[in-house]
Amino acid sequence: MNTSNPTTSDHWIATPQGRLFARSWTPAAPTDGRAPIVLLHDSLGSIQLWRSFPAALAAGSGRQVIAYDRLGFGQSDPRSDDIGMDFIEEEAAMYFPLVLRHFGLQRFVAMGHSVGGGMAVHCAARHADACQALITESAQAFVEDRTRAGIVEAKASFQHEQAFARLRQYHGDKARWVLDAWTETWLSPAFAPWSLDQVLPLVRCPTLVMHGGDDEYGSPQQPERIAGLVGGPAQVAIMPGLRHVPHREKEGAVVDRIASFLATAIPPRQVSS
Repeated sequence: MNTSNPTTSDHWIATPQGRLFARSWTPAAPTDGRAPIVLLHDSLGSIQLWRSFPAALAAGSGRQVIAYDRLGFGQSDPRSDDIGMDFIEEEAAMYFPLVLRHFGLQRFVAMGHSVGGGMAVHCAARHADACQALITESAQAFVEDRTRAGIVEAKASFQHEQAFARLRQYHGDKARWVLDAWTETWLSPAFAPWSLDQVLPLVRCPTLVMHGGDDEYGSPQQPERIAGLVGGPAQVAIMPGLRHVPHREKEGAVVDRIASFLATAIPPRQVSS
């Protein structure tokens, strides 16, 4: 593993609705031709909340890693509208292509955490010719009772000012919008029928499905559904004793698992930028 600190650079990406903030991590000695990994964050996430993981992943995989704050999150511009029930698919259709264009990516690896995993699925399906591999971490494939129960508990915890203040650290004045976009969408009866069932078969690339064995927002049925329905080869990695954020709880093990998967899943003839 390359332990040198990757070089970081910050970017602003224009969209018709506002600017996206993005950051890239380039390893000190990147392996030529390896497609970058693009990260999609969770419902309360941001670039800052990935913490040390992108740098560790860049060093461990020998690949450039790119993350961006979705519109309304982190340092990206705010949104004044309510997100629609199709917001997961919308990310892949409307915003992700602008990220690819900004960085000039002809090939990429899509990785998403939690709801970002569902977005990564849509990105891999919509851009099937360019996506060399898909990685989901703690992703939901359908609305499960455990998912809703976890959100209800989290929503109650944010009634305490100390918890909400932590959210403001990462999203500033957008924090209330960010919280409501998560809780009110996922708990809405209109969202209950949502699933990835129709899009998963369109994913043709190799897929790694990671999930904590004690994930409070999804049972093992979630990774099983993803791996069982994707159109390409899939591996499931259930990580015992871990909860919803394996990359924070056991960063090194997650980086090693991803690096090993990518080293074997992408044939040398596909290695290109």
